[in-house]
Parts: sequence; structure tokens; C-alpha cells
Amino acid sequence: MRVESLSVVIPCFNEAENIAALFDRLVPVLETVAENWAVLCVDDGSVDETLARLQALRRQHPGIRVIKLSRNFGKEAAISAGLAHALGAHVLIMDGDLQHPPELIPDMLKRQREGADIVYGLRRSRNTESFLRGALSRLYYGLFSRLSDVPMAPEASDFRLMSGRVVAALNALPEKTRFMKGLYAWVGFSHEPCLYEVAPRRSGASKWSLRRLCGYAWNGIVSFSVVPLRFWTVIGSGIAALSLFYAGWIGLTTLVFGREVPGYATLAVAIFFLGGLQLLSIGVLGEYIARIFTETKNRPLFIIEETHGFNDGSD
Repeated sequence: MRVESLSVVIPCFNEAENIAALFDRLVPVLETVAENWAVLCVDDGSVDETLARLQALRRQHPGIRVIKLSRNFGKEAAISAGLAHALGAHVLIMDGDLQHPPELIPDMLKRQREGADIVYGLRRSRNTESFLRGALSRLYYGLFSRLSDVPMAPEASDFRLMSGRVVAALNALPEKTRFMKGLYAWVGFSHEPCLYEVAPRRSGASKWSLRRLCGYAWNGIVSFSVVPLRFWTVIGSGIAALSLFYAGWIGLTTLVFGREVPGYATLAVAIFFLGGLQLLSIGVLGEYIARIFTETKNRPLFIIEETHGFNDGSD
């Protein structure tokens, strides 16, 4: 049974070597499962031949539409740009590196017809990643679940099929600093996992360096939890209590034993320790203030330089 319409959002950043192979597998699946389909490829400031190859493929497949952003805004912004232009009752997000198998789409649509608003791809394993990266990822998502009120499956990916009302809810969110995996869970609705094996990248390397992954992880925690702020309240209260206890102990030993308080070494250690804690706590506070500053500037999440394939005269 084919659905009436299906939109596929694919963020692309330097995926020129993968695009043709992706559509060789994707288009036959779409023609099988949907009466009308559209693939929205968001070129996120690629510096290779990604845009040219997308335009060539569009001449072969009229259902392909291209959104070119004015620069690299990041994957979260590229996904948001695609969702803002997606139409229809079913919207699928997938990567352009062939690690998300198009052959899983019929099964995902079947699960959505059974009542799930969001069908998300759940990795069976992390065999394509190093042991360290996989372990850090599991540690992070476990920590996220404890710090945040938003439940999030630890092996869930951006590969997911959503109903139109979920997409409308995501598009209505005004925030500029986005952690999409958290937002998928935050909007609610019914979720259903769909297991799949992550395939090795057909060509090229991952765009996510360890530094970018750490920044992405920290952004997720700050976006969905105030526990880091409350943590420093607890630390400050504990240090204040210990300071009062120590002051009482010094006064007691001086009165009872007439012992002089040893001086500069203890004082220096205390000053450096407390100074370091204060700077660290100010840094955490600054992270939250920086996000408030970003939101108040009200800059757009992305800027579209040009579009291709839309019937709005923008080609």
C-alpha cells in the first residue's frame, strides 16, 4: 500500500561522491512506497561539487528539490531548513552518506500507519565507530537522560519518519540554538523504534571531529537541563558549610589549647581552590547567558541563497 505523499529531507555537506549512489537506491524505493514524493536536499555550504551533482540529478528526477544555504550553518540548521519546506503527511530525515538504508523506508511507513507519529532508526550496533567513540556516546546519552526531563533513546539517530503534525510542531519552535535529537523527544507524540545496521560510509570521512562532537554534546545538555547551574549551588552550599565548621574548629583549638593558626600555605591553597571554583561556576553561568544572548539577537537560523525545483520562481 502506497502513501499519498512523502517528503525526504537530506542535509548535504561535501557529499558529492555519495549523492549519485544514494539516489540510485533511494528513488526506486520512493516510487514503490509513495504516489507523490519529493526529496529536499539542503546544501549546507558545500565546497565540493555537491550542488552541481544535485542539479544534474534533478534533471533526471523532477521530484528532487535543492535548497542552497549561503554558508555552512551546521546540520541542525540544515535539517530545520528542510523541515520548513517539507510538505505532506509523511516526512523522512536521512543522511546523505548511505549510512541510513533507504530500503528500511517501507517498514518505517508500515509502523507509522499502525499509529506511531515518529518512527526513529535505532542502531543495532556501533561497529562502524571506534570503541572509544561508542563508549563516550553511550556515556553521554546515559548522562543526558539523568540530567534532563526529556527521555531519549541512546542509540537513536536522525534517521526518522515523522507525521505532518510533528513537523508542524518542530517548525513552530522559535529557538535558534537547536539540539534536534532532544527536540524530537520534547515535542512528544508517539514514538516507535525501527532497528537497522549502520553501514560504513561509501565515500569520504565523517564531518564530526571530536571537538565538534564535544561541543554538540555540551549544547544538548545546556539546552535541556539546568542541573549544571544547580550543581554549583550545591557546591557553594557545601563549601560554605565546611568553612563555618573549620572556623569553629580554629576558634575552639585557639581557646582551649592556645595554638596559633598556621598561616600562609593553608591560606594560599584555599584562595586558589575557591578562585578556581568561582571561575568555573562563572563559566557555566556564562554558557547559559550566551544562549540567552543568541536568542535575543533574533537572527535567522539559516539563510537561503538559492533554491531549485520549487514552483515559486526561485530557480
